Amino acid sequence: MDRLIECVPNFSEGCDMGLIRQITDAAESVDGVRLLDVDPGRATNRTVVTIAGEPEAIIEASVRAGRKAAELIDMAQHRGEHPRFGVMDVCPLVPIRGVTMEETVAHAHELARRLGEEVGLTVYCYEHAAREDKRRNLASVRSGEYEGLEEKLADPAWQPDFGPGEFNARSGATAVSARDFLVAYNVNLNTTSTRRANAIAFDVREKGRIKREGNPLTGEIVRDDRGQAVWQPGALKCVKGIGWFIEEYGVAQISMNLTNISVTSAHVAFDECCERAAARGVRVTGSELVGLIPLEAMLDAGRHYLTQQRRSLGVSDAELIKIAVKSMGLDELAPFDPKKKIIEYVLADGSPARLVDNTLAGFVHETASESVAPGGGSVAAALGALGAALGTMVANLSSHKRGWDERWQEFSEWAVRGKACHDRLLSLVDEDTAAFNRIMDAFGLPKGSAEEQAERTEAIQAATRGAIDVPLEVMEAALESMVIIAAMAEHGLPASASDAGVGALCARSAVFGAGLNVAINAKDLADGAAADAYRDRARKLEVRAQEEETRILELVRGRL
Repeated sequence: MDRLIECVPNFSEGCDMGLIRQITDAAESVDGVRLLDVDPGRATNRTVVTIAGEPEAIIEASVRAGRKAAELIDMAQHRGEHPRFGVMDVCPLVPIRGVTMEETVAHAHELARRLGEEVGLTVYCYEHAAREDKRRNLASVRSGEYEGLEEKLADPAWQPDFGPGEFNARSGATAVSARDFLVAYNVNLNTTSTRRANAIAFDVREKGRIKREGNPLTGEIVRDDRGQAVWQPGALKCVKGIGWFIEEYGVAQISMNLTNISVTSAHVAFDECCERAAARGVRVTGSELVGLIPLEAMLDAGRHYLTQQRRSLGVSDAELIKIAVKSMGLDELAPFDPKKKIIEYVLADGSPARLVDNTLAGFVHETASESVAPGGGSVAAALGALGAALGTMVANLSSHKRGWDERWQEFSEWAVRGKACHDRLLSLVDEDTAAFNRIMDAFGLPKGSAEEQAERTEAIQAATRGAIDVPLEVMEAALESMVIIAAMAEHGLPASASDAGVGALCARSAVFGAGLNVAINAKDLADGAAADAYRDRARKLEVRAQEEETRILELVRGRL
């Protein structure tokens, strides 16, 4: 999908899975919409649903889900720990790819209009979609909750943005927004006290608490010149939070919305909660992610905790995620499955199989088969990835060597560089095959009319240039890995010098193998000057790779 938005509707039902399934089925009935996550909470009596797709499809899916929720849920009978005021309590739209925030605001207004006109829901717009400043904050829009909604609607200043302005006891009201990616994150405590959980939440959330003279609980409220209560900010920016008791788990939690994880990440919020809880005699036992989280947020958390341990950061993404999960206790209440909780992995589920996801035996057998791809280009990239991985391995082992504790960061930095190389080379394994397939597709275009022949010729030439660019990138990435390998051959763990040598042999072979692909594809370019320029770039890279291999092998032999 070129344009992708995420929608995270919250429904006021968390116990009846049959009812919840009817709502999600309604959303999934729209072509092009993917159901990414369903996260029901019994104590909150609320379900967070995550769907993604093209904007128009997401709007239609949200309208259908909202209509089904209005049919099945009766707010007059609803009870739950979470703040709420409607059957479809909130319905935020989040731009993911190819859509600006300004465009997302327009989509949010269209969604709000349809929910009001077609479903009959009372709709307020908040965050970026708000039509006036006082409605930007969801807490303001939802203040008084369902029980105070009838009185709120009687106030002309709080008439809805869309839909009926009269109180509907069954459906309540809905808040629609366009917002940045939000992480709903709960921290578990070893207490059943909601009051203590709230106190910690007030310590950490941006809004903080009302300032008082003397005793923070019973002291007189501090007021400004206008008689308004003065607020004492909490420790963390872009964090909303409250404390509550979750009967389902028998513990209190600090429930937070991290509204901008580039400002306050999940691991920063977790560590702050640990510190503030300890100051109040309470211990954090773990945490819970509601909905999805971006991959980079989990990788950042893993790096953060490895840094605290003075361990190398140049490990696999899977290892970084594992460290993050264990460090924050994300699996305390339920298993944490990265494939179901990390948005990039969820979106990739169901995509065509990649060569790099094959077993080694499977890759070898596929290469040996009668199919023309994967071929030498993909094998060169795979060989380069193995060479870079060996350099990374030596760096990781060196960072962990007894007696070299003060050098852990030096080797960690080399390992991170090596990981970037082998990750890029792994992606080029499939990109090389994809480039070959684009050439085949171009040759399959019709060539009847003069116009069609011209379009076909241009498509073939464009695909050929792409089939040269990919192996050139393999050459550059493999050559870059030789810098890491050389450093490890000279300064790394002496016992692993031979591994660095094998890495150099792999990297040099990857450069020369990819160079052959550049040469064979360059001959098909109609632009002779461009073809010569490509060949010249490849030859220079080969010369440098040969020189590096010779230098590295001399270093290795000197340590054997």
